[in-house]
Amino acid sequence: MRATVKDVAKLAGVSPKTVSNVINGAVFVRPETRERVEQAVQELDYVPNLSARGLRNGRSGMIGLALPDLLRPYSAEITHLVVELAHQRGWGVQIEQTAAQPDREFELLSKARANLVDGLILNPVNLDDSAVTTAGPLPAVVLIGDVDQDRVSQVAIDNVGAAREMTKHLLDQGFRRIAVVGTPEIPCGSSGRGRVGGSTDAAGTAAARLRTIGYREALEAAGVPHDPDLEIALDRWSPEGAAIVVGRYLETHEPPDALFCFTDTIAFGALSALWSAEVAVPRQCAVAGFDNIVDSRFTVPPLTTIDFDRRHFVEAALDLLAERMADKDAKPRRVVVPHRIISRASTAR
Repeated sequence: MRATVKDVAKLAGVSPKTVSNVINGAVFVRPETRERVEQAVQELDYVPNLSARGLRNGRSGMIGLALPDLLRPYSAEITHLVVELAHQRGWGVQIEQTAAQPDREFELLSKARANLVDGLILNPVNLDDSAVTTAGPLPAVVLIGDVDQDRVSQVAIDNVGAAREMTKHLLDQGFRRIAVVGTPEIPCGSSGRGRVGGSTDAAGTAAARLRTIGYREALEAAGVPHDPDLEIALDRWSPEGAAIVVGRYLETHEPPDALFCFTDTIAFGALSALWSAEVAVPRQCAVAGFDNIVDSRFTVPPLTTIDFDRRHFVEAALDLLAERMADKDAKPRRVVVPHRIISRASTAR
């Protein structure tokens, strides 16, 4: 017969309520108690009855994860962690792709309001076009990524600081003509730390604008003149788009000392363009990326990049979502996950 919560509680020597708290992940349980419950769950092959639980507490046992582009390796890594870590809390995950379109965000928020999912992790690419700002009262929602807002809880990294530190790292290596790949086509001033908006494509994303600000701040701090000709805009943050745009750039410009690409996948395209133009990396042009996706270790040469603890990032998002699911009126919190530079051969002098 199928094991019940009471069976798990008896084997673990705890109350059924404690078992429920461990499975739902919404209440703190001491590590030693959690370990006993999880061992009992495994021994009994216990599977939560989500439909029955939903009838009792109005929850489905499912959360939603919505990312702009599921094709990219970064999205795959985030999705993998969300599914694995949510499973440890007894949650299923419904995965959606928004393609940075507000109408898709509206649909997902509607599902959450209708209790088809208990909460939603959403990654809007800019704030002005996001349904979060115009959808009225919100269900349990947590944002991940780069938009700057204070309406709902959010997990992010310091994009300005990370870009500033990477640019300084390249300057400290002796590079002076540092080009950036992925800047917005919309002019980006150094005062742009507030709410970030723009078009729905990569040219207007919050990440593009914030990382450009950090790049410029590092140049200014080092006394290096700002050269707009070294800012290379992209309409698609993809290796294909980067290869085309950087290739065209190299047809009409001397290679810069270094290329700081705003994602690792952009850097992959840039490396391809440099190889096609017979520009040696890093001897003639260094290359750096952002995100430290798994493949960045296996480029030729291996890619210098910005890294952050993605497990910590996802755990924080799930913790915030559990808070919002337990109390939708809780005050929003913002968690900033630390970052670091991973220096590899692509920027070696």
